[in-house]
Amino acid sequence: MNTVCAAGTGSFLDHQALRLNMSIEEFSQRALDSNTLVRIAGRCTVFAESDMIHKQQMGHRTEDIVYGLCQALIRNYLNNVGLGKEIKPPIVFQGGVAFNQGIVKALQEELNTEVIVPPHHEIMGAIGSALLVHEEIVNNNSGSRFKGFGVSEIKYHTTSFECEACPNRCEIAQLSLNGQVLARWGGRCDLWERSPTS
Repeated sequence: MNTVCAAGTGSFLDHQALRLNMSIEEFSQRALDSNTLVRIAGRCTVFAESDMIHKQQMGHRTEDIVYGLCQALIRNYLNNVGLGKEIKPPIVFQGGVAFNQGIVKALQEELNTEVIVPPHHEIMGAIGSALLVHEEIVNNNSGSRFKGFGVSEIKYHTTSFECEACPNRCEIAQLSLNGQVLARWGGRCDLWERSPTS
């Protein structure tokens, strides 16, 4: 969700737990204690937070508000990332947010099927990347392009610019070394991410 919408990321959940004066672990547990449906607007972090405050002022239980937020984040995820996609079992939930049992429960309810949270789900993206690199090296006899741990000491140059390719006008971050662009990121589409760097 990080490149699509903040309302659905772990950092947003952390922020709301902090605002409610609880740890993210307590947030997860209290979501499971909910027994009354409280619908929270989840299309935007600003609306979700203001809706949570409104529900608190109306006297709803914190457990119900917290689980309502979990349900809102799942709806937002499915309406953004899952839009137009057929989601069929088996469904595997990976990433750090899968630690939150309230989110897992909300996802299972929304999809009406079991959601599998594998061991080490928080690092599955890194494991997958490592496997893809290994496959590339083996299949293409290309050898490793690993530049060593010393790259952390190199002084890189960062800049940004506003993309004018579409009405989004995204700010694109750019990383360079000795005048050569190494990477670009930050667009809502992948126009700059897939363009050749030079």
